[in-house]
Amino acid sequence: MKADQPTLPKILVLASGSGTNLQALIESSRERDFPGQIVAVGCNRPKAFALERAAQANVETFMVNHEDFSSREEFDAALMAHILRHNPDLIVLAGFMRILTTDFVRAFRGRLINIHPSLLPRHTGLNTHQRALDAGDRIHGVSVHFVTEELDGGPVIAQAEVAVVPEDTAETLAEKVQAKEHLLYPIVVRWFCEGRIQLGGEHIMFDGQALNTPMRLPDN
Repeated sequence: MKADQPTLPKILVLASGSGTNLQALIESSRERDFPGQIVAVGCNRPKAFALERAAQANVETFMVNHEDFSSREEFDAALMAHILRHNPDLIVLAGFMRILTTDFVRAFRGRLINIHPSLLPRHTGLNTHQRALDAGDRIHGVSVHFVTEELDGGPVIAQAEVAVVPEDTAETLAEKVQAKEHLLYPIVVRWFCEGRIQLGGEHIMFDGQALNTPMRLPDN
């Protein structure tokens, strides 16, 4: 890199599964004007396909198997050590299926984001698509939020909606929501790397103004 070229913000992605959101981020990061660089991908499952996706993209990987630790605190301490080695500006949870400890969340406050398959605050936790159907929701979707100590309770940065139709099943709804995830997450990561969003106290600042309601991904 030439001396007059600024260093791009460093992004570290944590994943547990197939890594489809990771793939969307990798593809976006290859765009000429993308304002950040993915420096590493970490995983807690040794056979997760996310590791293969990262390797194919020549992104460094590390694995911290949660089954090797007797407590959540020990696992998080080991995970934190790997993360600090890369000194990321942003940590992106992309299907990372671990509940993080308070100490971990506080250590990375303001630079730790997550994507959740519902329109938060509705349907925190798991099985969101079936729960949306059971509740008779007409609109469902996905949220990107800052991670705080409250599970799925951090300030929401942006959301994207999908319509729920009578023919939908949990599987078809999951497919529709996932398509929105792949569009929304790279946009939010771009905003963060451009310095457009910050977590100030308990509120989000967007372009220097308090964000009172989540940004919305326009319908295509």
